[in-house]
Amino acid sequence: MIDFENGSYFKLRQTDHIGKEIEQLLIAGETIIGSYKSVRDSVVFTNKRVIAINVQGVTGKKKDYTSIPYSKIQTFSIETSGVFDLDSELELWLSSVGLVKFEFTGSCDIVSIGQAIASFIL
Repeated sequence: MIDFENGSYFKLRQTDHIGKEIEQLLIAGETIIGSYKSVRDSVVFTNKRVIAINVQGVTGKKKDYTSIPYSKIQTFSIETSGVFDLDSELELWLSSVGLVKFEFTGSCDIVSIGQAIASFIL
């Protein structure tokens, strides 16, 4: 499982190249609504869950896929970017796991992510 306490590798930027990598993990009726990548790791938001991909080892062939169903989210918080602080954040409080934090860089539309999560859990 991903070490969510180590936020240093979770500065995410939007990408379109993750979808094919996780197609085999998706269930019937599940669609990708957004994908984000850091240097090695990735996060994919679907209409059913969040999938965090932790690339391990020197070669990067070994990967850990952590699935976070929206039904387990108890509370969430978004923090938009500002003038001097260009990063935005998403915090999810999960039953029996605790806090999971994702940091996004650049022009990520964190408000749309928050709206999507709200539509799935409310």
